[in-house]
Amino acid sequence: MEKQIQHINPAGMSKNPAFSQIVTTGGNGTTIYIGGQNAIDDQGALIGKGDLQQQTEQVMKNILLALAACNATFQDVVKLNIYIVQGQDPRLGFAAAKKYMGDGTNPPVVTVVMVAGLGNPDWLLEIEAVAFAG
Repeated sequence: MEKQIQHINPAGMSKNPAFSQIVTTGGNGTTIYIGGQNAIDDQGALIGKGDLQQQTEQVMKNILLALAACNATFQDVVKLNIYIVQGQDPRLGFAAAKKYMGDGTNPPVVTVVMVAGLGNPDWLLEIEAVAFAG
């Protein structure tokens, strides 16, 4: 059976272009779990100190690199867990991430959590991703 990803937004629940309410997977495929990504480049340097938009762009680049290593794209992403340091405006992060997320026809399920801090005091966000690729 071929890989299947279904995005569901039931009647009676809000429909938002940024996320789906439910995503199901089935068929032959591989589930990919991408650990929390920060705005660290391939040289180990922080990109965008103090700038949520720049950090979000680097995080999304890292996620795309991880997906590519598994022969997957952002269209295969079914779940994002986004951790943003308190005091940051999540809308700025979303604006920066939008260009990496594709056409937005079938966005993943998304959870956004405001946190007191992350593993490094200069990190403003961290994003985990789950994808299902065939």
